[in-house]
Amino acid sequence: MTIRSLQQALADFAAEREWEQFHIPKNLAMALAGETGELLAVFQWLTPEESATVMSDPQRAPQVREEIADVFAYLLRMADVLGIDLEQALLEKIEVNGRKYPVDRSRGRADKYTQLGD
Repeated sequence: MTIRSLQQALADFAAEREWEQFHIPKNLAMALAGETGELLAVFQWLTPEESATVMSDPQRAPQVREEIADVFAYLLRMADVLGIDLEQALLEKIEVNGRKYPVDRSRGRADKYTQLGD
């Protein structure tokens, strides 16, 4: 399955329900933020160790999977509505980040690129 075929499945789902009228960028961005918040809520009070093994927790794993799917669905739908080629956008962003975070100055560090010393 491709990104485009997933976007088409979501567009078909929305069309069957006459939801295109609601799938405007503002609403999709808000829905994406809301679903991201629901994903964050699953992790909110976990220790670092618990968060690293969340997918082995029989109660939390399905929640994480569902919330990630919701985030992905809204991201795909928003990109489709806006005409953004997600693959191209991501490749371009990787290139930008490569310039922002040169390997020789960033390896093994979590600092923001503006905090990197010379």
